[in-house]
Amino acid sequence: MSVLLGKGTRVLVQGMGREGRFHAGRMREYGTRVVAGVGPGSGGTERDGIPMYDTVSAAAEATGANASLIFVPAPGAADAILEAVDSALPLVVCITEGIPVHDMLSVAAVIAETGTTLIGPNCPGAITPGECKIGIMPAENFSPGPVGFVSRSGTLTYEIADALTRAGLGQSTCLGIGGDPVVGLPTPDAVRLLNEDPGTGCIVIVGEIGGSAEERAAEYMRAFGKKPAVAFVAGRSAPPGKRMGHAGAIVSGGQGTAESKVRAFEEAGIPVANAPSEIPGLVKRALGA
Repeated sequence: MSVLLGKGTRVLVQGMGREGRFHAGRMREYGTRVVAGVGPGSGGTERDGIPMYDTVSAAAEATGANASLIFVPAPGAADAILEAVDSALPLVVCITEGIPVHDMLSVAAVIAETGTTLIGPNCPGAITPGECKIGIMPAENFSPGPVGFVSRSGTLTYEIADALTRAGLGQSTCLGIGGDPVVGLPTPDAVRLLNEDPGTGCIVIVGEIGGSAEERAAEYMRAFGKKPAVAFVAGRSAPPGKRMGHAGAIVSGGQGTAESKVRAFEEAGIPVANAPSEIPGLVKRALGA
């Protein structure tokens, strides 16, 4: 089983510039079915053997695409997301960083009324190892297995997936959801998907300071958790009131602190690693391995 993407996923790429073309190629090498590219005025052409279309709707109709990967620059990225949503694509992954929060609030309001799942923005994407990769993550760090994985940090996604793989702990689906203040698939919703996935035996939750997503995920798991879980919270040494890297990683007024997140996980019976290197051991213990 997989969450959101798998062998049947057919991907179109919005924004086939240098980055879009490079990662479309890497996805195809992995086995992902990249069926179309989209760019105004490019309809009827090809780029690297991928047919191009002027609009998402034209591409989806012609190719049966059911997912989009967005590399459109920040000023036009919100409109690109809405175009994919308007075409009723079930899954949209937006890599673009620097999208204004106001734009994403408008996008979130629209998506809430649709059946589309948005991953991102400012994220590495998602992967069901051995089946489908949508995004920019290094595929060699991942391997198939029972560990579901959600992370707000792109770099930690790669590092922890590699550590799990080296420990013989493959992954079911890994979701790099992004670290902006407003994301399409927040941590609690991603955790819920993995909790309901029959192919996931244990969930790794990688959070960071800022916001209350991790606390809400812990509350959900305490009430509805079917699977064992392990957590890690980045940013324990960050000073209050100072933005650290991600736009959403800011602590204010005693909220969103590493301490509050660790406490929430522990109260939900979820062990918290002190360092990423501890995660494989905790997962093995959770799985009874």
